[in-house]
Amino acid sequence: MLAELLDQRRVMGIWERQDGIYSPDEWNVKRKEMIQLLVQEEYGFMPEHSSGLSYKILAQDNRFCAGKVTLSKVLLTAQFGDRSFSFPIYASVPNGDKKHPVFVHINFRDHVPDKYLPVEEICDNGFAVLSFCYTDVTSDDHDFTNGLAGVIFNGAERKAHDCGKIAMWSWAASRVMDYAQQLSNLDLNHAAVVGHSRLGKTALLTGALDERFLYAISNDSGCSGAAISRGKQGEKIKDICNTFPYWFCENYSRYADHEGALPFDQHFLLAAMAPRKVYVGSAREDLWADPDSEYLSCVAASEVYEKMGLRGFVHPDRLPTVGDAFHEGNIGYHLRAGLHYFSREDWLQFMQFVGRSS
Repeated sequence: MLAELLDQRRVMGIWERQDGIYSPDEWNVKRKEMIQLLVQEEYGFMPEHSSGLSYKILAQDNRFCAGKVTLSKVLLTAQFGDRSFSFPIYASVPNGDKKHPVFVHINFRDHVPDKYLPVEEICDNGFAVLSFCYTDVTSDDHDFTNGLAGVIFNGAERKAHDCGKIAMWSWAASRVMDYAQQLSNLDLNHAAVVGHSRLGKTALLTGALDERFLYAISNDSGCSGAAISRGKQGEKIKDICNTFPYWFCENYSRYADHEGALPFDQHFLLAAMAPRKVYVGSAREDLWADPDSEYLSCVAASEVYEKMGLRGFVHPDRLPTVGDAFHEGNIGYHLRAGLHYFSREDWLQFMQFVGRSS
């Protein structure tokens, strides 16, 4: 059934061969080609890269969450030639000597806790979480003169393949991972990057670009995130480029109303995590994101893992129903009831998936 749905949508396969197991070297070459394509045509390249990172602890509370957690506010500063850029992050780490798997959470606010960040429950389940507010990096609008955008463009005009805001937020998530490597009580072999909606798109891009993350987790990321673009219901490339063109490079607008001309589809972004792990969370009433298209993306990406001799997406041959959660493979998925939202239920599913291998 699902193979027929993908055929009807003309969703392209990733492998050219139909049989045989691919070696890690073969996959590394293919993976780099896929990432180059995604960045060139959708998310854009950073025009200038940072050369160093320093950090300063601004505040610290080692009795947070009834004394169970240390909460630190830290200012990260990156150098771009003779210019620098700083943004604050929040590190919530359970107290004690044990190493904890860690979530890097790209959030909509700087609150700890937050309605999208149940930090006490996350830490009580044995995880640390490092979070930051995306607009502390650069504004969520057409302005490319403020924050990181102002530093890296420095008054220059943005070229067609230069990064949009999603790529800049992704850069910041990787700098948080740089800081995480300074902390001795984190299990960095089990690090996950996670986000919701546009920040779910950001988390997927971050995981694809930064191999230090074992997990990339998107929640309700929809169009230009986890969802297959060909045949998608709800938001389409034309809609997202009309409303949020600054999230992407300018090249991406060429595919508005021309999804069939894409030289890739969003399952390439999921597959770029292989042989690492990727997780997609969906909500049944989030029709703008289109949970069925998010699910089909997991199905299409699975072939990469299978061609590497790994378990990909372990699922029944049908579309998902509310309450489904598939955690057995290297691609995880769940579908909950309700609307576009980052809920406690989503976090519990993500923690269960990460906890299986940590």
